[in-house]
Amino acid sequence: MTGFLVKMGTIDRRWIFLVIALAVIIPLLLNMGAPMPATPIVQKIYDKIESLPPGSHVIMSLDYGPATVPENQPMADALARHCMEKDLKLILMALWPTGVRQIDVTIENLYTGDDATHPDKVYGEDWLNIGYKAGNQGVINVILNDFKGLFTTDSRDGQPIDSFPIMKGVANLRDLELILCIGSGKPGMKEWIQFAGDQGHIPVAGGVTAVEAPLLYPYYPRQLVGLMGGLQGAAEYESALLDGYPSLAGGSEYLLRAATRKMGPQTVAHLMILLFVIIGNIALFASRRERS
Repeated sequence: MTGFLVKMGTIDRRWIFLVIALAVIIPLLLNMGAPMPATPIVQKIYDKIESLPPGSHVIMSLDYGPATVPENQPMADALARHCMEKDLKLILMALWPTGVRQIDVTIENLYTGDDATHPDKVYGEDWLNIGYKAGNQGVINVILNDFKGLFTTDSRDGQPIDSFPIMKGVANLRDLELILCIGSGKPGMKEWIQFAGDQGHIPVAGGVTAVEAPLLYPYYPRQLVGLMGGLQGAAEYESALLDGYPSLAGGSEYLLRAATRKMGPQTVAHLMILLFVIIGNIALFASRRERS
């Protein structure tokens, strides 16, 4: 038995790579998801949006690029969809130039694409795309006091933002009920907290990549309403949304369960990695025992 355990420690690494590859490919082919019940830090975001009365103004900044789309895009889609279900007024913007494309993806998923979930929503009344402005946290500093002094036109048609009904009564960030940020670096969530949330006393929430989340947990719950951390956080929010709106399970299932579907392969792959770590440690102790 000891000899067998020692041999396990000398497995060709190519077999390990093959097993990990199969652990990802097979769940993908089987469309296997992994539902994640919402943890309190994620549930708080859902509860905050639920508490807002219809017609409340929310801004969502998409501060990420193509490299983190698998983690960030499901967050953006879920939050935007929740805002639409609650009949909130959603303003979309970006502090990253790459965020412009992600705004377009979110818009296509919800409002304009063939499989859009809310094609009935009216541009300029229910939602508005004001695009990207350079300046990092400087942009936040400006719009905290004078929104229309920096964002003078919308990003889609180049029309004055004053001409859109959604902007009526919005002079600066303090006129908004909630700031949402989906980020993967700087500028991002931290800057929205420091330069808008703290200074303007505006609630801030959203989601970031898994590697960035530990840096933001200290801001919760006093300076940060809630936080989605990585793909798991996005899957948790999808679960909360489906629990709150069971009727959504019947339509646009792919978009609403995008993170949940990706959690299946990730969960299986992680379990296989843990199994190999255990096998490696057992083989190590067995080899030491054999030598002694």
